[in-house]
Amino acid sequence: MRVILELLRIIIIVVLLWGFSGYLIRKIYSEIDINIDKHGWIAMLGIYILIFVLYRNKMQFSGWYKGQGREKLPRGATQLLLSGSILLILLPAFLSLLN
Repeated sequence: MRVILELLRIIIIVVLLWGFSGYLIRKIYSEIDINIDKHGWIAMLGIYILIFVLYRNKMQFSGWYKGQGREKLPRGATQLLLSGSILLILLPAFLSLLN
């Protein structure tokens, strides 16, 4: 039962954070007159990676699941994923400016 509750928690976290972050990114880009309709999926991938890192390093320790495999990402992997996700979030702006 704890596993099902944790999976439901993960789905809710991803949907809420992904939706709010996607709205925020689109709002920021529209305020500076950058149209990311064509390449918006790249920014959404970056947001998904950020949520993954946040869950693996912080949120998984406060949930219902208490089984094996609960450990933080290595520091190097965290830095690589965070750098890549920031690059992915900024990439649609550069791609739209090139077009």
